[in-house]
Amino acid sequence: MSAITRWWQARTAGGSLRDAVRQSELGILALGAVAGLVSGLLAAGLGGAARGIHWLIFGPESQHGLSVLRDADPLALLLAPAAGGLLLGLLGLLLARWRPRQPVDPIEANALHGGRMSIWDGVVVGAQNLLSNGFGASVGMEAAYTQVGGGIASKLGRGFGLRRGDLRVLVGCGAAGAIAAAFGAPLTGAFYAFELVIGSYAIAHLAPVMAAAVAGSLVASALGTGTPVLAAGLATPDWEDTALALVIGLAAALAGIALMRGVTLAEAGLRRVIPWGTLRPMAGGLMVGGLALVTPAVLSAGHGALHLAFVVEGAALPLLGLALLKALASAISIGSGFRGGLFFASLLLGALLGKLVAAGAAEFGVTVDPLLAAIVGMSAFGTAVIGAPLAMSFIALETTQSFAVAGVVVLAVIASGTTVRRLFGYSFATWRFHLRGEGIRSAHDVGWLRDLTVGKLMRREVRTVKLDTKLASFRRDFPLGSMTHVVALDEADRYAGLILVPEAYAEGLDEAAPVAQLVHLQDQVLLPAQNAKQAMALFDATDAEALAVVDQRDTSRLLGLVKASYLLRRYSEELDKRRQDELGMAG
Repeated sequence: MSAITRWWQARTAGGSLRDAVRQSELGILALGAVAGLVSGLLAAGLGGAARGIHWLIFGPESQHGLSVLRDADPLALLLAPAAGGLLLGLLGLLLARWRPRQPVDPIEANALHGGRMSIWDGVVVGAQNLLSNGFGASVGMEAAYTQVGGGIASKLGRGFGLRRGDLRVLVGCGAAGAIAAAFGAPLTGAFYAFELVIGSYAIAHLAPVMAAAVAGSLVASALGTGTPVLAAGLATPDWEDTALALVIGLAAALAGIALMRGVTLAEAGLRRVIPWGTLRPMAGGLMVGGLALVTPAVLSAGHGALHLAFVVEGAALPLLGLALLKALASAISIGSGFRGGLFFASLLLGALLGKLVAAGAAEFGVTVDPLLAAIVGMSAFGTAVIGAPLAMSFIALETTQSFAVAGVVVLAVIASGTTVRRLFGYSFATWRFHLRGEGIRSAHDVGWLRDLTVGKLMRREVRTVKLDTKLASFRRDFPLGSMTHVVALDEADRYAGLILVPEAYAEGLDEAAPVAQLVHLQDQVLLPAQNAKQAMALFDATDAEALAVVDQRDTSRLLGLVKASYLLRRYSEELDKRRQDELGMAG
């Protein structure tokens, strides 16, 4: 039976449109396309708004990109980022009063909240990103694009009552459409969603995500707002190019780790020097403005500078200087509190790094096309920082239309990604989560595990006995076979241990002695906020069949009991559900 037939039967059988959509692969596909279309429109609108702010502040020359401004007003270069920082700080004051919680981005939403996002978070991040990028801070608009795209997709999916797994995929569709629209690259957008926002690949999810990415890309093409990085043919790479690509990949990994560490150091240093959070973005903006007086190439995301890096040859020393200044400006911008991403900045830094490696190789008699080195560096550095190797490989393919070049890029991407994973273990997004104390390494769904707490799994009806109870009384109250565990309490009704009922019937025990002699696991207890995985670790460590749950360790007030067999069964059931969701097999 075809998907269309099933959908039609659901409709004609009296089911609502909502039910027909959520129960059909064709319905999820349609929702994905709609999410991508809307995300593409929103991304185009935000990009147009940012360019409008550029034009108002820096003049008509900014239409080619802030990073390639010529004869710009030095006062505007110096003060515009600081003015944007001041406005951002004031906006932060308002948000602290009226909406104090931090926005939940698509990665965090899919990892911890089952794809539930707020549209208002998109409004907040969009405004913050516009004030940052629009006034020249060294950040891109990708954070706003994916935030609003994911938020709209989440709202759409919840409106149709999608299951947790389908809602997570739809959030990925929103991000795919936004990134595809921003770069005019549907494959890049789709695999950005798979690797960063959904956290896994599944054949069943390919159709809606690809539909969203194509829809977003078509919107960008129709409006003329896409920003393809390059459209030029390149010669087929040879063995020297391949070897140099591996070198570029390793160099990109080390440089990417340095950049991510640099952002953290910049943030810590600025917090010490400027303890007032409201003023910190303004101070950071003034620093970025100072760097812009040296070269405007440090401003904004760097679209114009990247195009210039591809088409203009230059000496190694100016390339190195520009790379260091751009990295410093990006670290200061993010560290001082400007809102935005390092997606496009990573592409620019990678292109500059690739050209630097090519220039160094030329000194040793190895001739490599600088443009090819720039493409390889762009993807390798993007992999190191963004953490999406296939997306970064596809951006090279879609912007060069060369499978031969893409093959070389894949080698560099593998080298870069593997090195960062072994030496650092995080992408920029997950590194920021780590600094906040979150233990997530990707958008892989772990929120269900946090929801599966001991407090939800415990049995509250628990039989108890006082420590000083005589064994004879215990045997009378708890006949053999009536139950397996009884909780012992002290004179203050605090947890004192577990008693195994079969042990109380062992031969040779003195019936006049108290049951205190039989207690086990006096110090091994569970807390209601612990999740199932933490509970299983304690069961493994103690080799216990049951554990008591107390309110907290110092008061030890008994709340309930959890049995290992029940915990394992519930954990396995939930894990199986999540795996079926990831494989697109949920019923």
